[in-house]
Amino acid sequence: MTPTQTEVAQRRGTPQDSDGTSVISVRNLWKVFGPKADRVPESEELCGLSRRELMDRTGCTAAVRDVNFDVAPGEVFVVMGLSGSGKSTLVRCLTRLIEPTSGEVVFEGQDIREADAARLRDLRRRKFSMVFQHFGLLPHRRVVDNVAFGLEIRGMSKAERTKRALEVVELVGLAGYENSYPDQLSGGMQQRVGLARALAGDPDVLFFDEPFSALDPLIRRDMQNEVIRLHHEVGKTMVFITHDLSEALKLGDRILIMRDGKMVQCGTGDELVGAPADDYVREFVKDVPRGDVLTLRWIMRELQDGDELDGPELGPDVVVKEATRAVLAADKPVKVVENGKLLGIVGDEEILSVVAGQEGGA
Repeated sequence: MTPTQTEVAQRRGTPQDSDGTSVISVRNLWKVFGPKADRVPESEELCGLSRRELMDRTGCTAAVRDVNFDVAPGEVFVVMGLSGSGKSTLVRCLTRLIEPTSGEVVFEGQDIREADAARLRDLRRRKFSMVFQHFGLLPHRRVVDNVAFGLEIRGMSKAERTKRALEVVELVGLAGYENSYPDQLSGGMQQRVGLARALAGDPDVLFFDEPFSALDPLIRRDMQNEVIRLHHEVGKTMVFITHDLSEALKLGDRILIMRDGKMVQCGTGDELVGAPADDYVREFVKDVPRGDVLTLRWIMRELQDGDELDGPELGPDVVVKEATRAVLAADKPVKVVENGKLLGIVGDEEILSVVAGQEGGA
């Protein structure tokens, strides 16, 4: 019994279960580099060419090709792809650090492409913050002054910005290092300073462009956990760019997979693993432990004549790994119940099919 895309979206905090208003709406977005780039999105013939064919025919490269998505309030939206997939170009188009060639990026009811210089400056100072792979800290400034730098540019008084900076320094776990300089900190601590600087201005949206890819694995894991903790505490909308599937699955409410500038699939982690859109996605997720990602909603079966209904109950969004012990220990199938409604049942066979599939490399 495979859940529909709407069911998956509604339980994971995506646009369908907000009030219908997205924080960011992207429509038919293109970014083409090269001579007379604007003719490419307008030409049905050129749009249909592969990346290599387009380069040979026009000398242009389409880094982002007809991308569409919405980001809901409070959502962690991950854009994932290999090098050259267009993911970093995409996130820069969202803030117009790179000018899109065509399409719409709507924020607060306005297409950002139509924003004048003053509006764009205000968006970058007050509404958006970016966290990059390279921390960009000012080496001659202490931690507290690095964190307060954006507030200083806004014109906030020294007392106010220092107070706010100290609050955010504590929030990201750097209390006691306020007066240290960047070169006295580890890479992970420097990235925490960058994260604190992004949070200091209380932006509506945080953009992360592969912020942890240069960090050692253990520090990277700590920073991922930090992002999750901060998201739970401050609830910011986040757009996160990564090439790492495990990072995407760990952080993302939904994940957009890109290839050669195009969208391949957009969905929750369990949707990508449970129902990959094509062979490309299937290859991407083949080594993911299915029991760590899929929920009972994906493996439950419909009630049949003869099934006994006095077994224990679990919710449909319990991950298979977490449900395995309870299901195997029960002498009758586990009922999958949501809001008092019986959705299906899960027994040994359903659980073991997932476990066996993992061991077999499926």
